[in-house]
Amino acid sequence: MEERLGLTLKRIAALIGVIGLTFFIASPALANSLVATSPIAGATLKVAPSAVTISVEITPMDMGNEVTVTDPAGRRVDDGTLTVAGNDIIIGMKPIKDSGVYKVSYNIISEMDVPLEGSFIFNFSTPTISVPEEVVPSTPTKVEGSDFATNLFVIGLLVTSLIVLIALALYARKIFNER
Repeated sequence: MEERLGLTLKRIAALIGVIGLTFFIASPALANSLVATSPIAGATLKVAPSAVTISVEITPMDMGNEVTVTDPAGRRVDDGTLTVAGNDIIIGMKPIKDSGVYKVSYNIISEMDVPLEGSFIFNFSTPTISVPEEVVPSTPTKVEGSDFATNLFVIGLLVTSLIVLIALALYARKIFNER
């Protein structure tokens, strides 16, 4: 009976070990996801971007990816040059001049993965030209210099620190000579 119980316990231990190894060794499911964008999603820009960059978790394929950038009127403002560099997809931009919300739509294909589709927006605000204010020359104000009491205080601190330095040197010499 004990022999049979020992065999059953060994089987249970082996089963637990196999199940544990299955969970420990099993690789996680791969799913591509958006890591970062440039310009940052939702950001307001004062300077027009020359390109839009989308960074993803899994390296995208060189072909089959789509990225479009549209202006507030819905016209494409990307120049159509799509480049894959590592985990980044970069699309060139035409010069933009209109203020408003720009939409970036993307469909990114990675090997052995579902296409990553989505969009984000960024705001572009044309810089306002401000007229510089007229500078009125002013007479320089006299800088309050140090007075005699301040000078005396600083000199006193220097003399005191010199005396302390000499006293410490003499004390150190005395201790060194006694040994």
